[in-house]
Amino acid sequence: MAKFVILISVVLLSVYLTEQAHFLSKDYINKINKVAKTWKAKQNFPENTPKEQIVRLLGSKRLLGVPKSPIKENDELYMDNSEVPEFFDSRLEWTYCKTIGHVRNQGNCGSCWAHGTTGAFADRLCIATNGEVNGLISAEELTFCCHRCGFGCNGGNPLRAWKYFKRHGVVTGGDYNTTDGCQPYKVPPCVRDDEGHNSCAGQPTERNHKCPKKCYGDTKVDYKSDHYKTKDAYYLSNNTMQKDTIVYGPIEASFDVYDDFMNYESGVYQKTENASYLGGHAVKMIGWGVEEGTPYWLMVNSWGEQWGANGMFKIRRGTNECGIESSCTAGVPLV
Repeated sequence: MAKFVILISVVLLSVYLTEQAHFLSKDYINKINKVAKTWKAKQNFPENTPKEQIVRLLGSKRLLGVPKSPIKENDELYMDNSEVPEFFDSRLEWTYCKTIGHVRNQGNCGSCWAHGTTGAFADRLCIATNGEVNGLISAEELTFCCHRCGFGCNGGNPLRAWKYFKRHGVVTGGDYNTTDGCQPYKVPPCVRDDEGHNSCAGQPTERNHKCPKKCYGDTKVDYKSDHYKTKDAYYLSNNTMQKDTIVYGPIEASFDVYDDFMNYESGVYQKTENASYLGGHAVKMIGWGVEEGTPYWLMVNSWGEQWGANGMFKIRRGTNECGIESSCTAGVPLV
């Protein structure tokens, strides 16, 4: 009887693990590569990674029951639709802004909402000051100090992040284990070793940090005078995403993540037919173009450079793929 119970337990455990990890398996990746016409898949995460650990990375929260407002539909600096170029890359447009192509690593924390917004804000601040302010904005402060935004490592809302920039301002802050800026990020990055092991495997979600009112990175920076603000906070429509980017710089973009996306390698991502929904994610949009006939948005993710195409990806443009064109946010720096 005891042997039977043990056998059943082993079988159930095996089924559980299979359910948790099936979309990271080599078989699933091979199936994607057979049906995906515009992109290729690879193994970005160990296939025994629990599903809940993957879901933790997806922290862009919608405001349920609240209409998207305000939606920016016009600006005196916008160009006509006919003048929007077919190809645009913010890295080439503003070569002096080193933050634009910088890939961050949110670690074992659902702070994508903070990385997508602080990333775009840092770029816009550099552009607005002609490179005078040319460093990362603190994802640490936004994640753990903006209590109206959401729940820190358990997710937050991007528009409320921009409203925090407008109302409170935010300090500078670089990556983990640096002294760049006032408040560098304190969550260790998730990295993969040569054998494919992920440093965050089996680890619990990072606990929310305390919110210090001082600089601990570059101690020469004055905390009170280091706060940067925006003069507004808004959603963008599919008609203004490009125009706003051309004038002010990269924007934050939220979208629905399906399990096939976790295995992205290259090309223009489109959800495959049988992919399952995992959660909402926020990234930074820096440009667009057309690849082999397929229009795309060019995105900077926050899962480190080992993921995807050196930390970046392309996603189909013009069809609201996974909702990518329906929840973009931004704000204009106050300088």
